[in-house]
Amino acid sequence: MAKDFETGCCKRFDPKPWQDKTVVLKNKLFVKRRVLSFFHIPLNFGQVMRSVMEKIWAAKAEASQPLMLSDDSLWGSDVYVAVSKEVPGEENVRLSGTFLSKVFEGNYDQMGNWIRQTNDHAASKGKKVEKLYVYYTMCPACAKAYGQNYTVLLAKTA
Repeated sequence: MAKDFETGCCKRFDPKPWQDKTVVLKNKLFVKRRVLSFFHIPLNFGQVMRSVMEKIWAAKAEASQPLMLSDDSLWGSDVYVAVSKEVPGEENVRLSGTFLSKVFEGNYDQMGNWIRQTNDHAASKGKKVEKLYVYYTMCPACAKAYGQNYTVLLAKTA
């Protein structure tokens, strides 16, 4: 666990490297898990994350740069946690593509507006969004402790 961070949990997030950037992933390795949701509100997120992180730590597979992506839907989300090597007993997947990133700060109830802004941002660059991933930069407890709740939307573009 990341005990060297101020909260003993999530690292303080710096939005500058992510704001309006192009991010290229080439065969980036992730562990994929499913979270149940009700109208985009995760129901078992904490339980799923504790379980997957315990397996990642046991395998000594933490990524040097933490990255957790979520492919949200009304009833569930696929969550992708970046890892440094395959984790036994987990679904290990690789993601590739070019993504436009946009950083937002605030409550998750603004997600619909953030998605519209991200789609508009991509269109302004002549790009079409093929898939949208959400990078929740920290857990709710750390967001409260730091007084900021950053969310990054990554739009895979064509």
